[in-house]
Amino acid sequence: MADRFPPVPEQMAVLTRGIVDLHVKTELEQRLEESRKSGKPLRVKAGFDPTRPDLHIGHSVLLAKMRQFQDCGHQAILLVGEFTAMVGDPTGKSDSRPRLSREEVAASAKTYTDQAFKVLDRDRTEIRSNSEWLDKLTTVEIVELMAKMTVSRMLERNDFSKRFEEGRPIYQHEFLYPLLQGYDSVALDCDLELGGTDQLFNLLVGRDLMSKYGQRSQMVMTTPLLEGIDAKLENGIVVGAKMSKSADNYIGLTEPPLTMHRKVMQVDDDVIFRYFELLSLKSNEEIAQLKSEKAAGRHPKEIKALFAREIVARFHDDGAAIAAAAEFEKIYSGDAIPADVPEHTLTTEGATLWIAKALSSTNLVKSTGEGKRLVEQGGVEVDQVRVTDANFQLEKGKRYLLRVGSKNRRFAYVVVTP
Repeated sequence: MADRFPPVPEQMAVLTRGIVDLHVKTELEQRLEESRKSGKPLRVKAGFDPTRPDLHIGHSVLLAKMRQFQDCGHQAILLVGEFTAMVGDPTGKSDSRPRLSREEVAASAKTYTDQAFKVLDRDRTEIRSNSEWLDKLTTVEIVELMAKMTVSRMLERNDFSKRFEEGRPIYQHEFLYPLLQGYDSVALDCDLELGGTDQLFNLLVGRDLMSKYGQRSQMVMTTPLLEGIDAKLENGIVVGAKMSKSADNYIGLTEPPLTMHRKVMQVDDDVIFRYFELLSLKSNEEIAQLKSEKAAGRHPKEIKALFAREIVARFHDDGAAIAAAAEFEKIYSGDAIPADVPEHTLTTEGATLWIAKALSSTNLVKSTGEGKRLVEQGGVEVDQVRVTDANFQLEKGKRYLLRVGSKNRRFAYVVVTP
C-alpha cells in the first residue's frame, strides 16, 4: 500500500513548500502516514466562488498546490461555489459585496472549470458544486447550522469587527457565508482544505463545524496571495501589491504565449524565485540549484526564461512555449518588430498629437506624465528612431510605430486622425 505514496518526509517537503498557515502539521504527518498504510488517498478540497470569468496565474497558486497533492497520490476536490457566490464572500470588504445572479455565476463557473485542467490531473479531480447540498438545506437545518457559531466568534474577523466599530452595516446573510463554506467541508467529508491567506477564518470555521457534526476535523493550509510582476525584494521580503487586473500587474491564464513570456521576463530578478516556489513543478532541490547558479553568476534572464517556458507550456503547450521564447529573443534582443503589434486610431482636435498623449492612449504607459519622463530618458522610439524631445508631436494623417522600453520592449501602431 505504501508504494502508492512517497515517504511522508518527501511529501511534507513538497506539500509545505511556499505555504503560510498549516493547522496542524502533526495531524498532516499522521494522516499522510495513515494513507500510506491504508492505500486511501487524502481528500483535499479547494473552493472557488466564480464571481468573475477572467483568471491570472495568481489564481492558479492554489491549483498548483492541489496538483502537488495529486502528484503525491491524493484526491483533489475542485469545489465550484455556485451557491456561496450568490451570497457573496465578505472577506476583506469594507462594505457588503454585491450579490450575483445564478446565471452570472454559472457563466463564470464554466471558465473556472475549463481552466482548472490546465494545472490539475483530470483523472484525480472531483468537480463538485455546493449548490448540490446547500440548495437542499431546510430552514430547520439552516437554523441548526447557525446555532453552531456565536456572533462574538464572527466578530473576531477583522473585516467584520472593523465595520462594526465604524458603524458600517453588516448584513445577516454575510454571517452565513463562513458557515455555508464550512458546511461544504461537512458535506464532502474533507481531510484538508486549501485557501489563500485571506480565507483562513472561513477555513477554520469548516474545521470547527466538522467536529460539531461528529466528523474528524479537516486540516487547513493556506497559500500566499501572489504579488504582481512589478513587485520588488526589499530586505529579503517580497514587497508589492497582489497580482490583479486592476493593478495591471498580472499574467493572464489565457493571454497569448508571447505576452505571458514577456511579462515573466519583467519580473524582478530576485522575485522570480517566489514564482518558482509557488507555481513551478520543479523540486525544492532544483530551485535551490537555480539560486546557487544565480549566486555563482548565471544570468538572471536565463533563469526567468526557464519559468516563462514552464508557465507558457502549462497554459498553452510545449510548442507555444518554445516559439514564444524564440520570438522574444528575436524581438527583445534585437531590432525585430513583432507580428502582432496592436493598431490604434487616435483623434486630435489640433494639427498634431502630443507623443505623451499617444503613449498613454495606447496603454504603453499609465499616464502622460510617465510618457513624458520616458521620452526624456530616451526610452521611446518613433518609427525606430529614438525621441528625446518631451514635446514631440505626431502629425495628422500619418501612421507611426511607437516603441517603449529597451529591456522589455512594447510596441503599438498609431494612426492620427482629425
